[in-house]
Amino acid sequence: VRAQGDTYQVVADVSQFEPPDIVVTTSNCHVTIQAEKVAEDGTVCDTFTHKCQLPEDTDPLSVSCTLTETGTLVISVRRR
Repeated sequence: VRAQGDTYQVVADVSQFEPPDIVVTTSNCHVTIQAEKVAEDGTVCDTFTHKCQLPEDTDPLSVSCTLTETGTLVISVRRR
């Protein structure tokens, strides 16, 4: 988690996954990134999980995500 002006940002490289494979959830000042690649035969061939705690001065309702064309997921949360 890094401070960027009036927001905090979490950055993750998820370039090996397609956008529908990526799920971001928040709960109790934690952000969880989960991604799962499923092969054509239905088996899971790759997974990614990252969980981090947000600083206490964040607004939990302000979480937003952006996925860049290069596969970098940027999660932003406003500071109070």
